[in-house]
Parts: sequence; C-alpha cells; structure tokens
Amino acid sequence: MSTLTAVTELAARVRRRLAPLHPGEPLGRLETLPGGHSGLTYSITAGPARYVVKAVPPGQRPVGRNDVLRQARMLYALAGSPVPVPGVVAVDEREPAWFAMEFVPGEAVEPVLDEHRLDPALCRTRMLGLAPVLRGLHQAEARGPAPAAPDALDPAGELERWSRTMRAVPAELRPGADELLPRLAATAPPGLPPVLTHGDFRLGNVLCRGKEAAAVVDWEIWGAGDPRTDLGWFLLFTDHRNFPRLGRPVPGLPGESELLDAYLDGRPAPPAFDWFRALARTKMAAIMGHNLRRHREGKHHDPDQERLPPTIAAMIRDARDILG
Repeated sequence: MSTLTAVTELAARVRRRLAPLHPGEPLGRLETLPGGHSGLTYSITAGPARYVVKAVPPGQRPVGRNDVLRQARMLYALAGSPVPVPGVVAVDEREPAWFAMEFVPGEAVEPVLDEHRLDPALCRTRMLGLAPVLRGLHQAEARGPAPAAPDALDPAGELERWSRTMRAVPAELRPGADELLPRLAATAPPGLPPVLTHGDFRLGNVLCRGKEAAAVVDWEIWGAGDPRTDLGWFLLFTDHRNFPRLGRPVPGLPGESELLDAYLDGRPAPPAFDWFRALARTKMAAIMGHNLRRHREGKHHDPDQERLPPTIAAMIRDARDILG
C-alpha cells in the first residue's frame, strides 16, 4: 500500500468517527503535524474544533513508541487529575490503530536548549509551576482501571536499561562510561514504591499558555517506576552549562535545589537522590550517544548530531563527580 493510499484510508476512518460529534459541520483534511517523534501525527478540523490524530505507521507493529493506543489509555486515565492532558475523543483499535485527542493550543519550549525569545522571568515561572504538576502525577490515581504498565523497574533495573544503550555506543563516543557504569551499579539504592512516571518530564514536553501548563504531552515512554527517576531528569534542564555547545543561558532559572524544593512542597528530601541525578546524566549521555551513532552509521542523517560529543563527555564526567 502506498503512503498516499494509507493516509487517504486513515483520513476516511477518522472522518467517520468524528462526524457524529459534529453533525452537519464540515470536516477538514488530515494534515501532517510537525514535531511528532512517535507513530504518525496529524491534525484535522471538524467545524470549529481541531483535533490531533496519532496513528501506527502502516506495516509497522504497534510496539514501543508506535503503541499509540497505550498512550491513549494513559491520557484517558489522567483525565480529571491534577495533571493537565488533552482529552481523548475517539479510539480505533483496528489495524493500523489510531486515536484522536483535543488540540491544545500552547507552546512547548525547553528554555536552555530551544531557540526562543521568551522572557527569562516567564521561563522561571513556568519551570517552578511545573514542579507541582510532576508531584501531582506521582500522587495521581488513574481514573477507572489503571492502564497496564510495563513491569516497574527498581533503580538497578532502570540503570541496566540505560547501560545497555550506553554500551551499544562506540567507546570513543562515551569517554569514562566504562568507569561510571560499575560505580552506579555498585551504589544503586533500594527502590521506592512505584508510581506513574512520564519518562521524559520537562518543559519541552509541556504545552504552556502564558504562565500556566495547559497540557503535558509525549507520553510514549510512560510507565510505573521510582519517582526519583522522573525528578532527576526534570532537574537536569535547569542549567545550560550541563549541555556544552548546546545550552543557552537563561538568567534566573531555578537551580536544582530550588526546583527540588518546589516539588517537595515541605516534604523531606528523597533518599539517595544524588544517585538519580547521576543516573539522569548517564541516561542523557546514552541517548545522545545512540543518536550520534545512528547518524554516523547513516541510519538517520542529521549533521547537527556532531555537536553532541562535548555534552556526552560532560554528562559522564558530571555523573562521576556527583557520585563523589
């Protein structure tokens, strides 16, 4: 089946499901929505409303980042919770599966990494305001039956997942990793009771309007796990100096300690949190090393990946320093 045919058939299926929601109103075309990194992402209008459609690519299995129905289950489960998410309006489990959700206007900007002209004070307000949203996710009770999550990983299991990714990167692209990974493994703390986790929680995955978070998006790798894993990752994006050659200075952003306090809201600091700060840096180095390897092997041409080596080296070095 050609790509054009597949899109035409998908558009017909989407229109059939949305038409009863907008009787007598015109339905627009299925338009590719830029910026999606999993499955296929489109937008469509129905009368005055606009929706986002996520679909499994034709011929591909609905697993991993292409498991769009799993994402829909998470969005449905969080509806009405303290975590703002788009509302799911239609789900079609027939292959290739897809779901439609409300289009939430807003901007998703990672202050220290993205090109932008936002007021630094606004960036600070947004970041501090996002801390209670993450706390709300970790305290949330899913609506109805909880969606099936992968087996929760304890800290050692989470480390092993990213260690495999790191070891698949050529050694010259991950200087110091062979010393870092055993140290992390030897000092892995006991896990906390598992909670719902986003997996990539940061401002770049949150649509904001003004000072407020309008919707947390990109739920491709949500799971059940240790809340400190999400938290350590979130705090990594407070300082542009964590990302040599990539980061952009943003005056006034909260530091890690201030952002951690905003998340804790007077509760005691979580135990062994420095280990999770080191884990976050290890995870970032592994992801960047993986992306750079794919570029150099010709699997995904992106010359911008050649800017990553200084940050990869800094992440590994900083993780080792955090461990002491």
